[in-house]
Amino acid sequence: MAGHSQFKNIMHRKGAKDAKRAKIFTKLAQEITVAAKVGMPDPAHNPRLRAAITAAKTESMPKDNIERAINKAVGGDTENFEETRYEGYGPGNVAVIVEALTDNRNRTAAEMRTLFNKNGGNMGEANSVAFNFQRVGFIHYKAEAGSEDKIMEAAINAGADDVQSNEDGHDIYCEPDDLHAVQKQLEEVLGESDTARLDWRPTVSVEVGEDQAETLMNLLNALDDNDDVQRVSANYEMSDEVMARFGG
Repeated sequence: MAGHSQFKNIMHRKGAKDAKRAKIFTKLAQEITVAAKVGMPDPAHNPRLRAAITAAKTESMPKDNIERAINKAVGGDTENFEETRYEGYGPGNVAVIVEALTDNRNRTAAEMRTLFNKNGGNMGEANSVAFNFQRVGFIHYKAEAGSEDKIMEAAINAGADDVQSNEDGHDIYCEPDDLHAVQKQLEEVLGESDTARLDWRPTVSVEVGEDQAETLMNLLNALDDNDDVQRVSANYEMSDEVMARFGG
């Protein structure tokens, strides 16, 4: 019985992992389809589509899935997804921005409000927290892409505004309109990036202690797990000890 129970536990974990992977692929496919629909289906001439495909490759999304998502837009056989943004505050007065793609704004808005309320937050009006962030172009390279000096030099030459390097890799920031040009120049020196997208970069941060960290992470995870949500940004900071315990 113990062996059978262990097998069931392994299969349960595998099933949960597969379900999470399927959800990620669904969100990535939606972004690719919308990007191809609002722009050109050729990533060489559509920076948003190029970024979406880069994100999909980072998650090891099969090439067939990517091509299907593009063809869905080209063929016109696609739901009428709209881009929308929700803003609010989480535990500890942390500012939260939620970017979503939805075919039903009323449903998604109601779901977002419920998730905020259930997890110690409060959803606000449009632009109620955006002043805490700067809209930027964001490009990430893994640590093995090069030394801090090499990345810095490449970023400066490409026209980037800022670089932050640590053990997890290199984060490069630029003006939103410059994202495609900076990304292209970086690729000539460093190869394909791990991530390239428009992002919300906090201009002020809120320190979150152990007493509120778990509730905050529950909120952020619940929002991110929603089928319509593409990305969640928040302006929190945690100590290494708190992050190790609650940050996942």
